[in-house]
Amino acid sequence: MDKIFLSQLSVECIVGIWDWERRVKQTVIIDVEMAADIRRAALTDHIDDTIDYKRVAKRLLAFVGESQYQLVETLTEAIARVIVTEFGVSWVKVRLNKRGAIRGARDVGIEIERRTEDYAGVSPTMQSQP
Repeated sequence: MDKIFLSQLSVECIVGIWDWERRVKQTVIIDVEMAADIRRAALTDHIDDTIDYKRVAKRLLAFVGESQYQLVETLTEAIARVIVTEFGVSWVKVRLNKRGAIRGARDVGIEIERRTEDYAGVSPTMQSQP
C-alpha cells in the first residue's frame, strides 16, 4: 500500500474539559497517513490522479481551527471522518498530539486508524460539526 502523509500540522483550537480550556485556544499537532495508489499519478504526473495533500491540509486547518470539542478522542475521530468521507481515502491513520497537557510529559495524544467501512452510510454533510 502506498501512503501519502502530512507531518506535524499545527493548529490552534478549543479542546479540553476545563473552564480555562474552553476560553483559550491550544495548539494541537496532527500527523496523518492516508492510503493511496500513486501509480496512476506517477504515470500521468497530474494532481487529479492522487490525493491533493494541500487540499487535505487546508481542510484540516479550517475544520480543527473552528472546532470546540471537549475530548481529543472526539476531535481525532472527527478528523479521520473528514479525511475518509470528503477525500475518498480508504484507510487513514490520524495521530493527534496535545503537547504540554500533562505536567512532566512532553506529549499526550491519540492515534487511530479508520477505514471506509467505518463510515458506511455517513455522508460528508453528516459529519460532526466543529
